[in-house]
Amino acid sequence: MKLDSINDNAGNYRWYVLMTVFIGTFMAPLDTSIVNIALPALSRTFSVGITTVEWVVMSYLLVTSALLLSAGRLGDMIGHKRIYITGFLTFTAASALCGFSGTVHQLIFFRVVQALGATCMFSMGPAIITKTFPPNERGKALGMIGIAVAIGLTAGPTLGGFIVHNYGWRWIFFVNIPIGIIVSILASVVLKEGKLEAGKRFDFLGSITAFAALFSILLALSMGNSWGWRSPETLGLIVAFVVLFALFILVENRVEDPMLDLSLFKIRLFSAANASALINYAALFIVTILTPFYLRDIFKVDIQTTGLVLTAIPLLTGIVAPVSGTLSDKIGSRLLSSLGLAVSAIALFGLSQTSANSGLVPVAVLLSAMGLGSGMFQSPNTSALLGAVPRHRLGVASGSQATARNIGMVLGVAIAGAIVATFAPGGDGDPHLSSAIHLAFIVGGIIATIGVITSLVRGAAMPQAPH
Repeated sequence: MKLDSINDNAGNYRWYVLMTVFIGTFMAPLDTSIVNIALPALSRTFSVGITTVEWVVMSYLLVTSALLLSAGRLGDMIGHKRIYITGFLTFTAASALCGFSGTVHQLIFFRVVQALGATCMFSMGPAIITKTFPPNERGKALGMIGIAVAIGLTAGPTLGGFIVHNYGWRWIFFVNIPIGIIVSILASVVLKEGKLEAGKRFDFLGSITAFAALFSILLALSMGNSWGWRSPETLGLIVAFVVLFALFILVENRVEDPMLDLSLFKIRLFSAANASALINYAALFIVTILTPFYLRDIFKVDIQTTGLVLTAIPLLTGIVAPVSGTLSDKIGSRLLSSLGLAVSAIALFGLSQTSANSGLVPVAVLLSAMGLGSGMFQSPNTSALLGAVPRHRLGVASGSQATARNIGMVLGVAIAGAIVATFAPGGDGDPHLSSAIHLAFIVGGIIATIGVITSLVRGAAMPQAPH
């Protein structure tokens, strides 16, 4: 089909857009989960310990989380399509450089470059979908994006293990190159650029203070368990976050063209949906980070069985997300999102009551319920959040949601680590490990219950299309 016919056929155009964004959304979680599985091989190759090699993952997470707002604002100013394609090209080139890395420090540096590209992909995808699809189909389209995330997370460990075992760790990066080239070409042909904001200046000071504030708090949360929560490094980063965040608010209230329009948070639906997203991912990642240890050390399950049981979460999320998104187009997001968090809370409380004596089946069922709740929550919440803002703020809104998600992930990992380190300091052989993990699940259930409240206060009205 010719480009003109693609662009002129409004009935088909949005599905070409969905296909393009779907592939890009699939690559990001796939790359993350593939790299996680390769860390032992990287440690052996470069003869470094886990405290060094973990920065291959940490650097990527910190940079993407801290720059999402800036990328979203740039997309609103110079075009979502342009930023999306630039991100893809950067991600692809950096993947090649990662594969050719000769030292672990080179690999960490190129992962930072790769994260710059991934940030553009993360922040632009939902904005492009929201701009393209009408309100009565937006939830369904975002639900399909939820499937892409679930497939990426599900396929990553299996595909990564196969690639590392048969071809070596470098190919987990090389595999991104042909896909990245194809999708970049596809995006340049299919996507249309929307109306841009004219005469606006990029808020460099706001972007710098936002990056520094987010980087400080995320690094403190990520390394607090290793450094100690009362260590000078951790406390210093927390103080730096408070100061930098206050400076960011001051800057954004004074500049003419702020990076983050703070007036958006006066929209109750926008604020509630962001808070609920952060809470959802914090609760979800308490389960994600602790369940492998729970199954290995308490249930004495091998790694293959553990991977199979853990697949229940992304699998159910991928199945439920498009259904939930479609329903939200008809009945609104409030009920579905709140119910999803309630299901997650029940699943977490249920996991706290399992034991080796109860067997694997209850754990698998409750993890499936966790995936069900997550799938019910994600698509309606994203659709409501993006539908609550004006079209010229879609990039910033998409970036804020992605930032909330990433902060929630890091927060969940930090909470889980802090609880286990406090109540089972002996690690694998500690007799209190099971009770510590159970306590973490209970805390996760409480967090998800708070999320039900933040989700309910968004209001009952269905979101309307912004113009």
